[in-house]
Amino acid sequence: MKFKQLIITTAAAATALPLSALAHVGADGGGHHHFLDSLSHAFSHPFTGADHLAAMLAVGAWSALTMPSLRTAWHAPAAFVALLVAGALAGFAGLWVPGVEPMIAASVLVLGLLVLVQKKMPWGVAAALAGVFAFFHGAAHGFELAGDSGMATIGALAGIALGSAALHVAGMVFGHAVMQRHRWLAQFGGAATAALGAFMLTRLA
Repeated sequence: MKFKQLIITTAAAATALPLSALAHVGADGGGHHHFLDSLSHAFSHPFTGADHLAAMLAVGAWSALTMPSLRTAWHAPAAFVALLVAGALAGFAGLWVPGVEPMIAASVLVLGLLVLVQKKMPWGVAAALAGVFAFFHGAAHGFELAGDSGMATIGALAGIALGSAALHVAGMVFGHAVMQRHRWLAQFGGAATAALGAFMLTRLA
């Protein structure tokens, strides 16, 4: 199976998971209702902020551009999702994470520059860099979605992870199918993302 076909299949599966959960409500209607409400709300959450949206698409595009083999291209997005969930747990728990907004802005700037120059690095370093940034994105999501408990919290965590994964996959598909063939699109997209990050940093100064 070609890289693009496999990524598209993965994206479709990730997007279908909330619908699959909805079709299996079961006897515990109240608990599942809260779970599904939280899942659907959290799934859409990464799509609603330009900073989160840009960073996650950039991680996917950068991975596809610099690591064309699927064996390594998935490492940075997977690390991002894992550390995003860890950050969200910290946010849900009410833990104070310093520098959340500056780090989110810096992540948009840095990831945009990485797409712009198509900077290659060992997959372990790429995954670590993505994971560090992801923790702060997750903490922001956790702070904003905090307040629920039990099944609702589990649903929120699942929704954040699925929504973020869908954006990574979209970035990987676009990076592999379009940006690799049209370098100017990678340069334009990276520059636009970096400019957004720089603008965000100036607003925080």
